[in-house]
Amino acid sequence: MEAHRMHYQTLLKVTEAISVSKDPEDVAVTTVEAVKSALKAKGAALFLVNRKTHELELAAANGLSRDYLAKGPLSALKSITASLETGPVAIYDVGDDPRIQYPKEAKQEGIASILSVPVAIHGQVIGALRVYTAEPWEFTIDDVNLVQAVAQMAGMALDMARLAKGYKSSIEVLKTMRDPKQRKSTKRTPYEGVPVSVR
Repeated sequence: MEAHRMHYQTLLKVTEAISVSKDPEDVAVTTVEAVKSALKAKGAALFLVNRKTHELELAAANGLSRDYLAKGPLSALKSITASLETGPVAIYDVGDDPRIQYPKEAKQEGIASILSVPVAIHGQVIGALRVYTAEPWEFTIDDVNLVQAVAQMAGMALDMARLAKGYKSSIEVLKTMRDPKQRKSTKRTPYEGVPVSVR
């Protein structure tokens, strides 16, 4: 991967693309495409933590083969765990790092280095955004800052998309309640709601 400097223009494009997405799936796809393109990386992937199984579930990926993505379950407790607990983790050599859960598969995929940063909503880590390079790469502070910024925006956009979907569902329910055909009559018969003692 060729050396480069992160430009504000790239960040603005990423921000605009993510901010207009109203669907969580669109947010995830836009995020990985933007990061891969901005860093000229081999690939990128966004994972979300399943709190019940403690696995990292794939939300979106770009530049990675189906075989690699289907290599097996990713444990949030084994796969670059520090990036979910303490912040960004850069791995220079995937073949010689104990934090990699599937080093053999990563080598076969042609991955040399990985950068993993947490994705958080309201201070709670919900997943990880990962960048994969084909050549050994020492990620610069600009690289890390860019991916962190995109991960934070993705977290906010996912939260907003979730809320928007919730609001949309609520509005549909309210519309149904207001529809005279769907609503039961509220008119009372002469004796409805009158205490027995009064009758």
